Amino acid sequence: MILQATAEACANIALIKYWGKRDAVLNLPATGSLSLTLSGLVTRTTVTWAEDPGADAIVLDGKPAEGAERERIATFLDLVRALMHANGSRRGPDSPRATVESSNGFPRAAGLASSASGFAALALAATRAAGLELADEQLSVLARRGSGSACRSIFGGFAEWLPGNAADGQDSHGVRLLAPEAWDVRMLVAVLAERPKPKGSRDAMNHTVATSPYFDAWRAAIPGDLDVARQAISARDLRRLGELAESNALRMHATMLAARPPVLYWLPETVAAMRRVWEVRDAGLTCWFTIDAGPNVKVLCDVASEAAVVAGLSELPGVLRVISSRPGPGARLLPAPVAS
Repeated sequence: MILQATAEACANIALIKYWGKRDAVLNLPATGSLSLTLSGLVTRTTVTWAEDPGADAIVLDGKPAEGAERERIATFLDLVRALMHANGSRRGPDSPRATVESSNGFPRAAGLASSASGFAALALAATRAAGLELADEQLSVLARRGSGSACRSIFGGFAEWLPGNAADGQDSHGVRLLAPEAWDVRMLVAVLAERPKPKGSRDAMNHTVATSPYFDAWRAAIPGDLDVARQAISARDLRRLGELAESNALRMHATMLAARPPVLYWLPETVAAMRRVWEVRDAGLTCWFTIDAGPNVKVLCDVASEAAVVAGLSELPGVLRVISSRPGPGARLLPAPVAS
């Protein structure tokens, strides 16, 4: 028997950032966070389980996964195998073999949240191929084990990651705050670099927690930021949300810069894009930037400002392209192909 499923998930961009863990093994965050899922950043993943045991076959964007990236995915598949046995859905080999084929419509490991969409799609495809139907919160808990921010990509629109208190992490998962169709805003991604970043987010996060004197202040401010963000989303107050998101991002990077040695992802083009957002906002456009662990700049704006902000960013030297996204859907299963 061979079981197969294909799923898609969108990346999410945090407006209130996730930066710091209380448990690195379970990917439990030191604070909550809040994000917007984006329609323009999509990962599609197909998982096939075979009855014969053996090594998993993992292909990412047409190339076999290697090294730490392969190990991370194989370890996640072990979690799904454990769920198979716990739920009695497995008969036969103790370690069924998986074939994973995943493709991104945007660069991996470049600060564009590809791990969020990747592990959200993998969690859904792997469990459904195994005959498991998990509720969204359960799926979010599972996706979190692969990549913390993946727990938010299970949900469309605006989502919050609850940090939880339980040692086993079962109460740490995403929840949807606002459906994607409920607020017509835009998130623009100014792509400045498509190559993998020099220091991965996990290592940079752990280093910041261990060495930055600003980390405690960062952590203490997040609950207040989340309260304001929820209120702004409920009221559809883009100015309040945008001002907060820009401030939150700059404070996260300040915490990273204070680490010893410092963590700096910005390029000269990053600073130029930030300044351009300030310039066009001063000229009357409704827009604010945010930056994750990478050089690329994201801009939250209203529909009326979209075209002008895209034009302003696109003319900057070093901007490879600008991706425009609406609020995107949650992780979704794709129909099985019809046999010819």
